[in-house]
Amino acid sequence: MSSPDITTILENSRVLDRIRKDQEEVLVEINKMHKKLQTTPEVVEKPGDTSLAKLTHLYTRAKDLSESEVTFSSALLSQLDALLPSGPPGQQRKRIDGNEQKRKRMKTDSDISRLSPSMRSQLEPCANLKGEQVAARVTGDNSEKDEWFVVKVIHFHKDTKEFEVLDEEPGDEEEGSGQRKYHLPMSHIIPFPKRNEPSSVPDFPPGRQVLAVYPRTTALYKATVVSPQRKRKTDDYLLEFDDDEEDGKMPQRIVPFDRVVALPEGHRQ
Repeated sequence: MSSPDITTILENSRVLDRIRKDQEEVLVEINKMHKKLQTTPEVVEKPGDTSLAKLTHLYTRAKDLSESEVTFSSALLSQLDALLPSGPPGQQRKRIDGNEQKRKRMKTDSDISRLSPSMRSQLEPCANLKGEQVAARVTGDNSEKDEWFVVKVIHFHKDTKEFEVLDEEPGDEEEGSGQRKYHLPMSHIIPFPKRNEPSSVPDFPPGRQVLAVYPRTTALYKATVVSPQRKRKTDDYLLEFDDDEEDGKMPQRIVPFDRVVALPEGHRQ
């Protein structure tokens, strides 16, 4: 192997080491945020509180670092495979395939074991969402606008940390009339509040911007809470949806509490 190739491998190894150190730091911050929210859950109800937005940012950062780790790990594997001695084509292919499968298994086991308790505790609720309806962003990070729909969780893949979901609403003629399936990362999924667990339901005060299901549709849009302080967390919300003007006025629409979630940071509409 030439000197430049060795230099590249060493540099990629150093980058991978930095990525893993960054991952540990992010997981520590996530753990701190979880402890804060468990100790004082009422803080998210205060106007101007950004705890949930910060937590979303941290999980997005963790996702980006994980993807970078895969990229540099794959590059290193390719470079190290090039060091294997050449032999009969059949033997070499068999050896590489076996190593690849072993590495994949080790990679999965390593990813799960290296997760902090807070991250592991996050994966379990994700797996428990199977069969539930959730809010899902079906557009990519490079899209001009974020599109959110109500979908049903089919499966959560712990190895890739991705949801397999089904949009049960048939598409229009242009998009096809069948139901659509998506594979989405954790950051694109928001569980709805549960009707049978009112104590865990967030209470958004008047003036708070939220993401809510528009009446008689399965699409979610940004809206502002306009109802006075509700007596119970399970009371319906009175909302004004952005860009919903009718005859020069902004109609106020009633939305059930279990179809309203926190507005994701950086939402584009």
